[in-house]
Amino acid sequence: MSGRARLTLCATVASLCAACALLPLVDPVTWVFEAVILLGIVTGVGALTRRIPLARPLTIGAQALTGLLLLTLLFTRGQAIGGLLPGPDALAAFGQLVRNGIQDVGRYAIPAPLTPGIRLLLVGGVLVIGLVVDALAVTYRSAAPAGLPLLALYSVAAGLSQGGAGWLWFLIAAAGYLLLLLAEGRDRLSQWGRVFGAAGSGTARPGGGQGFAAGPGIPAPAPVRTGRRIGALVLGIALVVPAALPSLGGGLLGPPSDGQGPGGGGGTISAVNPLVSLQNSLNQPADKEVLNYRTTAADTRDLYLRIVALDQFDGTAWKPSERTVTDVPDQLPQPPGLGPTVDLERINTSISTAEWYAQNWLPLPYPASRVDIPGRWRFEPQGRTLVGDRGQNTRGVQYQVESLQVRPTPRQLADAPAPPERLRREYTKVPRSLPPVVRTTARKVTHGARNAYEKAVKLQEWFALYGGFTYDTDVRAGSGSEAIARFLEQKQGFCVHFSFSMAAMARTLGIPARVAVGFTPGSKQPDGTTSVGLKDAHAWPELYFQGIGWTRFEPTPSRGNTPDYSYPDTANTGDPGRPAPEPSQPAAPSDEPSADPTCGPGERSGTGSACVQLPAESGARPSDGGPSPWAVAGISLAALLVLLLPALPLLWRVRTRSRRLADGGPDGDRTAGTLAAWRELLDTGWDYGILPDDSLTPRKAAARIARIGELSPEDAEAAHRVAAAVEQALYAPQPRPADGLAADVTRVRTGLHTKATRGLRLRALLAPRSAVRVLWAVSARWTAFLVRCATSRPVTTARRAAAALRPGRQRA
Repeated sequence: MSGRARLTLCATVASLCAACALLPLVDPVTWVFEAVILLGIVTGVGALTRRIPLARPLTIGAQALTGLLLLTLLFTRGQAIGGLLPGPDALAAFGQLVRNGIQDVGRYAIPAPLTPGIRLLLVGGVLVIGLVVDALAVTYRSAAPAGLPLLALYSVAAGLSQGGAGWLWFLIAAAGYLLLLLAEGRDRLSQWGRVFGAAGSGTARPGGGQGFAAGPGIPAPAPVRTGRRIGALVLGIALVVPAALPSLGGGLLGPPSDGQGPGGGGGTISAVNPLVSLQNSLNQPADKEVLNYRTTAADTRDLYLRIVALDQFDGTAWKPSERTVTDVPDQLPQPPGLGPTVDLERINTSISTAEWYAQNWLPLPYPASRVDIPGRWRFEPQGRTLVGDRGQNTRGVQYQVESLQVRPTPRQLADAPAPPERLRREYTKVPRSLPPVVRTTARKVTHGARNAYEKAVKLQEWFALYGGFTYDTDVRAGSGSEAIARFLEQKQGFCVHFSFSMAAMARTLGIPARVAVGFTPGSKQPDGTTSVGLKDAHAWPELYFQGIGWTRFEPTPSRGNTPDYSYPDTANTGDPGRPAPEPSQPAAPSDEPSADPTCGPGERSGTGSACVQLPAESGARPSDGGPSPWAVAGISLAALLVLLLPALPLLWRVRTRSRRLADGGPDGDRTAGTLAAWRELLDTGWDYGILPDDSLTPRKAAARIARIGELSPEDAEAAHRVAAAVEQALYAPQPRPADGLAADVTRVRTGLHTKATRGLRLRALLAPRSAVRVLWAVSARWTAFLVRCATSRPVTTARRAAAALRPGRQRA
């Protein structure tokens, strides 16, 4: 296999290795086979056009055209001209698929379904990255910059996967890039001839000339070994540096940063696992407004805005059941289980959502009885939610909601009859994987309770008041059975942990339970509206009581409002069996908007006007004071490194040129100065595309530089003067000192610069080829270190053996 063919194959492999980081994001992974086939065809077209050969831009154009035709055939065949040529209709279909794919990325949790839009983004993205890598590494023979598109592809996967794409995928992507670099290095070395050899063999690196070997007694490493060592060093740095830098998060409920304008981000709460969405939203540095509303309710403490109900727990995550949706009726049906004896109040609420807030579930007070909203919306009766149809979302919508405020009494909840058997079976299911500690803890906490209502109140109070739990949004995310058991042991978490755990424990006690996700009531504004922000995102358990229906409870400390009906009538008489509150860590100031202005930040509203003191919380809420100084310093350092790294070759060449051309040479040695000037001349030619050839004498090497660089007679004469001085220094018994070599080298450099094209000038300035000597120097030092380590041990052992055999040291 030729060097170019090997390089082409390695470029394709590197692109596919980086694309492997996208595999965990989507299920199924059949898209990757399509990407492999399409990328193989595009790469083959590039190989054929390079053999013709075509000009480099024409080669890239042929590959891009082939990729466009393949994507048209695969995705928009029906709108294409003749099923292949992309006309206006096909391009419009491409645009719609891209928009749908972007929306789907924000709509679904990982792993997302393979929708047509996501499929186009994945296959098209891998194809584009592969084309760029092939153009840089093969067409333009510069593999190092090809790492940038590969890094971009991996970064997309790492960013979408929240916690990173995983070490395995990083190692695969890094291995592909290192393979590409080794292939390029081998291809370049094959053009130079034999350039590495053992000590004393007389061979040297390009541009070194005679006497520039690795050094006496130090064997020059083989190219492959050198590449592996450099690759291992770079890979180690790449593994360590990201771990030391701060990470940038984002949220599905809101934009990752300030999110100004429509492009600021946004998405939906996941139908599979809203935990990460809520956690990211609660940890946003700015409490960006999601929606605002006006309502006729006199008290908004119980006006939670509910988005979706998670009623299915499979041991891995809580999620909504797949149910049939219908058209939105003019009057929504009566809430399930609600009896005629419960006190009700009808309220009207006018809601406006932000322009960036785009999700396909509609926030509603529960239970809503009438919704007036434009657009394509569907009604899901069991969860009583409205879902957008055919791309409909909540971006900038205004709607009116008529809802009920249900006010049951503790006596009505305590006397509630048993729920229907069908409902009880469905909403008390727990997976077999649920750890026994969940069930035993639930029974222990509710010991002595006489009915389902008292059990629910005991669970709520245990989580919120007496269990020693702390509210912390920075804990490890998780919603499965093991996550619940870990939460009960560590007693640190945020609203999702509290609601998921209470709902699971209630189910083990035979109480129908589910989890609702949405927003707390928000904060009152001076203009009479109420503002709901990202940090009002919340999750809470709903328990079913026959005659009342699905009833909200609030187990999360320092969040939301505890409903009045969850305080038993005997609460003020004292309960001798109730444990005293467990001591907590010192309290941290909370920036939560207080739903009740009469209660302090460390209290919760109780029955009537009473306030209940909460245990102190150690991490009630992330601070809104902006990023920490360490984060700012880390980001600044990373930005500085990003800006400085591309300039390192330029800085190294400037410093090396100045040192080599110093008067008198290094340490005043005229012979060494002559050799240094000759090396600078060779490196200058190398920077301008004239590769060093060690098989030539200095005189022929100078003539070659003058011929290829098209130097003027005066500039060529300057190169020959430097070559003659080198021959004097290397071969004359008494070398004559040469003056003006620095001026001659500078004149040759000026001549090469004048004759070079603009692109070659920029390459020689910003990315000089001779900068590879830095890697060679590092490799030589590392090899010398290994040689010293390898030779010191046998010498020491031999010395000890000799000392043991000296006269007088032997035993009789």
